[in-house]
Amino acid sequence: MMDRVCRLSLAALLAGSGAAYADGSTLTVAYYGGNWGEAFDACVAQPFTEKTGIRVVAEIGNSTTTLAKLQQQSGDAVIDVAYMDGGISELAQEAGVLAPIDLAAIPNAASYLPQAVYKAGDEVFAVSAGYYSLGLIYNTSEVTETPDTWLSLWDESYAGAVALPSPSNSSGVPFVLFLARSVLGDTSESLDPTFAKLKELDTGLLFDSSGAASNAFQSSEVIIGAHFNVGAWDLTDGGLPIGFSVPKEGVWATDARMHVVKGTKNPEGAAQYLDMAASPEAAACLAERLYLGPPVTGVTLAPDVERKLPWGEGGSVEKLHLSDWTEVNARRAAIVERWNREIAN
Repeated sequence: MMDRVCRLSLAALLAGSGAAYADGSTLTVAYYGGNWGEAFDACVAQPFTEKTGIRVVAEIGNSTTTLAKLQQQSGDAVIDVAYMDGGISELAQEAGVLAPIDLAAIPNAASYLPQAVYKAGDEVFAVSAGYYSLGLIYNTSEVTETPDTWLSLWDESYAGAVALPSPSNSSGVPFVLFLARSVLGDTSESLDPTFAKLKELDTGLLFDSSGAASNAFQSSEVIIGAHFNVGAWDLTDGGLPIGFSVPKEGVWATDARMHVVKGTKNPEGAAQYLDMAASPEAAACLAERLYLGPPVTGVTLAPDVERKLPWGEGGSVEKLHLSDWTEVNARRAAIVERWNREIAN
């Protein structure tokens, strides 16, 4: 009898939980962990709940993990809104797990930069939550003059102390294409000149994760290289002698993006969440916490925050080299194979 009561109680609990999702009192949002997740919670989720009364249930994971969950939940979505990076965003659209975003249901969408709205045909499948870049980071105690070109990495005085992202890092493959097109002037299909130049570079670290890059600069294992503006300024804010430069050739960049999941049980709540995220207050908060470049207009920031944005002091989104992820994803396998054969070994 007790087992039957327990089973009935569990069934009632699950039914009640399902009802909570169905009646719109909660919204499940997939976003990243660590300081990124803390920032999204403080800047968007909490103000959203305060305004709407809808409780946000966080589903923590990186972009690849989130995409896998969306594919597993296809036909019975649990996640309502998903943050995913550029590149994975396009793969999610191709996988058919995203719902079209109706910008008319998002009043603050009128403030989006043109680059912040992503379409497949006539349908919007993603909107930007903020930009970040891979710039030139250096130890100011060892590198006394601010490097103004990516070609500084080949300076013999830095031999053995240069950091670059490997293809295992989300920036690795697009950074190779950025170097080829924007720095080395390599327009070839083969990328032979680019790989020949990369083989000349005496690196101290080919990093898989941004954390590994930060640790290497913190320990002075490397003194110059490519790193994300978010990680670089975090080191500087921690009191380390680290500088961040936007070279004359520009910087490779991407963004964190928001998506409405196909089959969401709370489409109204999802639209309201995106509207909160597109507010100037949310964008300013994320810029202050993560140095994400705002994807909307009308954002006022302190000068010290402004200079730490992905485009550097006095810059704008126009200075960023945003990837054509269709090309990146199409060429990924070949670039990874060649990197592993010629650079990693």
